[in-house]
Parts: sequence; C-alpha cells; structure tokens
Amino acid sequence: MIWRITPDIAIVNRVGKNTMVGHLEIEITEIGEDFIRARMPVNEKTKQPAGLLHGGATAALSESLGSIASWLVSGEENARIVGVELNISHLRSAEKGYVNSITRPVKIGRTLHVWNTEVYDDENRLICTSRLTVFAGKQG
Repeated sequence: MIWRITPDIAIVNRVGKNTMVGHLEIEITEIGEDFIRARMPVNEKTKQPAGLLHGGATAALSESLGSIASWLVSGEENARIVGVELNISHLRSAEKGYVNSITRPVKIGRTLHVWNTEVYDDENRLICTSRLTVFAGKQG
C-alpha cells in the first residue's frame, strides 16, 4: 500500500463537505492499495449552459482526487498540498448520470507527486484523462 495516512473514506468525504468537493457532490467510493475511485453527478452544478458536463468541473474532480491522494501519501496530517500543474484532455461529453473516476500515481517523490486520473461516463466510456503535479510540503 502506498498510503502513509490510513485511508478512511468517511473521513475524506466529511473533510470535503464544505469545499468545492462538497459543492460539486464529489464522493470518494473506494480507496485501494494504490488508487482512489470517486464519482460526481452530471447535474445543474456540474454542467455548462449547453447541458454538457463542464470541463472545469472535470478538472476540479481530477485536481481534488490527486490532492487527496497526495495528502494520504504524504504521511503528514497537516501537510500543505498544492496543485502546481494540471493537464487535461476532454475526449467526449457527458450529459446525465454520474461520471466515475480512478486516480493512480505516475511518480511519488519526496515533495512532488504526479497523478493520472481517468474519468468515465455511466456507460464506461472514457471521457477525460488528466495528469496532475502536486507539491506536498509541511505547513509553516
């Protein structure tokens, strides 16, 4: 297992409640040995005016999951987790239901972590892929 903080889905979901994660209704559904799965509804909070999933909502999903993963890997309860680069490719649209994602490490260094997130629609079609680089340092 790569996590240095014991993963607890209930705690992670509770911490995100009053943040963008909560506003977008992102829900962590599984934390495995080296991955995090989550889902996000395609609804009035996450759609653009044309009725499609907003790319910014998908980017927020990807950055949120990579940041959570970096916190779990850091081993520091009060670590300062900051996204420094996000590259995202939108491959197809989603109009309803949920999108489901999986985040896995590409590289875990001492202070820089790189995460890959894939996002799928309800029919398990890949709609987005992203790569996030995170700085994980100590508070203060």
